[in-house]
Amino acid sequence: MEDELSSRSGKHESEASLPSAPRRKPPSQSPQVSRRDFLGNVAKSAGVVCLAAVALDQYVRTARATQAKALRPPGAIKEEDFLAACVRCGLCVRACPYDTLRLATMGDEAALGTPYFIARDVPCFMCEDVPCAKACPTGALNSEIPNIRAADMGLAVLVDHETCLNYKGMHCSICYRVCPIRDEAITLEKQVINGRQMVIPTVHSSKCTGCGTCEKQCVLEEAAIRVLPRPLGQGKAGRNHAGRPITGHGTLKRDL
Repeated sequence: MEDELSSRSGKHESEASLPSAPRRKPPSQSPQVSRRDFLGNVAKSAGVVCLAAVALDQYVRTARATQAKALRPPGAIKEEDFLAACVRCGLCVRACPYDTLRLATMGDEAALGTPYFIARDVPCFMCEDVPCAKACPTGALNSEIPNIRAADMGLAVLVDHETCLNYKGMHCSICYRVCPIRDEAITLEKQVINGRQMVIPTVHSSKCTGCGTCEKQCVLEEAAIRVLPRPLGQGKAGRNHAGRPITGHGTLKRDL
């Protein structure tokens, strides 16, 4: 009898010493989504989509407004046609031996992914064989451009006569001296201003290629000479359609 009791107690002790199996958690039930919560989530998603659409529209508008300010590589065709032809491949950027060209990113002054350069940072070094244009596979850059002098990247414009050192009577003329086609694109002209004889740098639009060397080398903190796309840097003959309206007789309407 004692042996039986001891065996039972030993069995209970051994069972008690075994670790108990962890309880299985009941299967989780997905929370019930009320109609109010569902509609609220839909409204939030719609709001995010609307904000994204507004942001995208604003970016497109900004890109369209600023793209005319970008300096394109040599051989670039008319801007509207350029944007249609350019596939943003970056081959022209890779072909440039001086790292002048870059591809536009968000917030840049050119349409996203298109090649352009900033003259004040790195100008075009006027490669005679124009490798960037030769590398273009789509015709956005004219690969048949005969030489770099046929390039029309922009036009140098003396934008600030008040800070230009030559207009202050000094003989700076750095823009003239660094011009790759000196005495053709930029010449020095004698002028009398406020009774003083001065030598003023003068840009000739028929020769300037818009390489940007003059802007890069201007000694002022902010360059007094800038390279702009030709439509911005040069006027155009014709009637100003934004002016005051005219009557049927061709005379200006007068305010009464």
